[in-house]
Amino acid sequence: MKKINLLFLNFFVVLLISCESKKQEQASYDVDTVTVVEDQSPKVVLEEVWSSDTTLKTPESVIFDEGKKILYVSNVNGDPTAADNNGFISKVSLDGKIENLEWVKGLSAPKGLGLNKNILYVTDINKLVEIDTDKGKIVKTYAVPGAKFLNDVFVTPQGDVYFSDSETNKIHKLQNGKVTLFTDQNLNKPNGIFIKDSILYLASMGSSDFKAINMNTKKDTVLATGIGMGDGVEYVGPGNDFLVSDWEGGIYYISDGKSQKLIDSKEQKVNTADIEFVPSEDLLLVPTFFRNKLVGYKLKK
Repeated sequence: MKKINLLFLNFFVVLLISCESKKQEQASYDVDTVTVVEDQSPKVVLEEVWSSDTTLKTPESVIFDEGKKILYVSNVNGDPTAADNNGFISKVSLDGKIENLEWVKGLSAPKGLGLNKNILYVTDINKLVEIDTDKGKIVKTYAVPGAKFLNDVFVTPQGDVYFSDSETNKIHKLQNGKVTLFTDQNLNKPNGIFIKDSILYLASMGSSDFKAINMNTKKDTVLATGIGMGDGVEYVGPGNDFLVSDWEGGIYYISDGKSQKLIDSKEQKVNTADIEFVPSEDLLLVPTFFRNKLVGYKLKK
């Protein structure tokens, strides 16, 4: 996230304190109705098929392990900027059942997730963490000098890891065990990353846009604007069709420069953080951050 100047950090802290102090209000979250927008063209619809219970703790990101048929969910569980060792990773089934709430502990504020075979990569404030999914243990940590708010992660088929820093306006790269700067050009609170055909697709919180960055020249092209606090990015195909989330509460379907809003949950204050799409199931997975649950939607075109 799933992003932060001091004002924005204060905003997060205030929200976290508010959420902890209003437990009766939180209990009503489970019955909130999210607005699913169905009257726009092109005609694409998201239909809610399940919702997990609310035992997750500030879930920020989710990723599907196809080999193990399980979902991994990062839980901030507190201040998203604090090195407090409160964070953890959960295992959740494809139908939303919490299989192991605190599967891997020892993290502070885990956010973005990326997977390469049996290695799960997790951003944790100022470091990148490797988790062995067979052992369920942290096996390696990479310090990222100068990092302040590491956010989304994407792993290429070659095993290269790209991850954003929403506070310092940078995208880093891990290759052959070494962390380097990929780019810091023309970025404004970069967050969600997806890489396809040597193009890095990026959703940004600061500029509220979705852009394509040529990975060779670093030249960028804005594909859509007005997406709010851009968070997660998922390719759904065919062509250049993507789902992009707005952390404050919105899911957009972006196709060839046209944007359709599929979900609008800002008024209900239901966050839509770092999403995941499972093509074999046409299933979109949405962590709701302060609402402490994961929601599954069927994508219908």
